[in-house]
Amino acid sequence: MSFLKKLFGGTTPAEPEGETYNGFLIIPTLQKESDGYRISARIEKDVDGETKVHSLIRADTIASQDDATAATIAKAKQVIDEQGDALFR
Repeated sequence: MSFLKKLFGGTTPAEPEGETYNGFLIIPTLQKESDGYRISARIEKDVDGETKVHSLIRADTIASQDDATAATIAKAKQVIDEQGDALFR
């Protein structure tokens, strides 16, 4: 964050809340692009006391932040259904 934003109280967008799905935590981490938001998420799962993390990034961009968040969660669920714990290998 720039010095001026800190000085004058600029804000940064809040990260959307995560959603639990089949034991995995999906946390949208949308990336702002010139034409919208890139589908991106962090997928986490606790395995034997250790938090495993997979980063999901797609080329797709969607204009609306809300629509991009919904598409990100849908894509993450699809990946979880297809790969399950193999995501972390």
